[in-house]
Amino acid sequence: MKIAILSRNRHLYSTRRLVEEGVNRGHEVKVIDCLHCSMNITSANPQIHYHEEVLEGFDVAIPRIGASVTFYGTAVLRQFEMMGVFPVNESVAISRSRDKLRSLQLLARKGVGMPVTGFANKPDNVPELLKMVGGAPVVIKLLQGTQGIGVVLAETRKAAESVIEAFMGLKADILVQEFIKEAGGADIRCFVIGDKVIAAMKRQGAEGEFRSNLHRGGSASLVRITPAERKTAITAAKAMGLNVAGVDLLRSSRGPLVMEVNSSPGLEGIENATGKNVAGMIVDWIEKNQKPWKTRTKGGRG
Repeated sequence: MKIAILSRNRHLYSTRRLVEEGVNRGHEVKVIDCLHCSMNITSANPQIHYHEEVLEGFDVAIPRIGASVTFYGTAVLRQFEMMGVFPVNESVAISRSRDKLRSLQLLARKGVGMPVTGFANKPDNVPELLKMVGGAPVVIKLLQGTQGIGVVLAETRKAAESVIEAFMGLKADILVQEFIKEAGGADIRCFVIGDKVIAAMKRQGAEGEFRSNLHRGGSASLVRITPAERKTAITAAKAMGLNVAGVDLLRSSRGPLVMEVNSSPGLEGIENATGKNVAGMIVDWIEKNQKPWKTRTKGGRG
């Protein structure tokens, strides 16, 4: 197979591992920076130009699209889909998962457990919003935030009102969620490929830090998940339409609660914590499932 990896940095751990495993299995692998692509959008012969080369003959596209380039990255991926290339994660599924509000609404529709979440547009709604999620302490999240950036824990009602009003004053879109104290600053990252959780790790926040992101000094360790956690992770990934996903769960007194579904989950933390060849499992899944024009959202045909 001829595989395109849409990544802005070929030296990133996840990108390098996918290249290694693809090449080891005899595939031709090319890393493509989507921001250097230009597109000829036509029904007759859609094309992607990369520097001075026309990209053609690809069988698979593996999107590793960063949150900051979601709009253009998914546009390039859609163009690959229009050319009949099999996407590991479809453009529409990535767009769903990146929209925090939409993703939570989709999860709620599927009956997936989540922290109680409120969303409002006007400062007048703040008291009602706090009441809706059970009062302080609350977690306040910027809709555009990633890797724990733009996430604030407000421990008192006054602090919550001040932070929310400040964000609203800056015209920022925010979510307000109940704080799950019993999680103890830890979450579970379930790595889903297809319809299976193939690996899981527990991420523990640094001392005094309620966010468990590894980028913020958190640590990762191997964890055994329950059948309920496994089922929740798979249901959440399917709700987004993702074939490969990192589903972040909190352990609560009422069962597993989904915090986020990540469409480009990093491989370094999960491979180091579990000792599993996750990149190889992704390539194995591609080999079994790849077919031309195999997308739910049809591009140039159908």
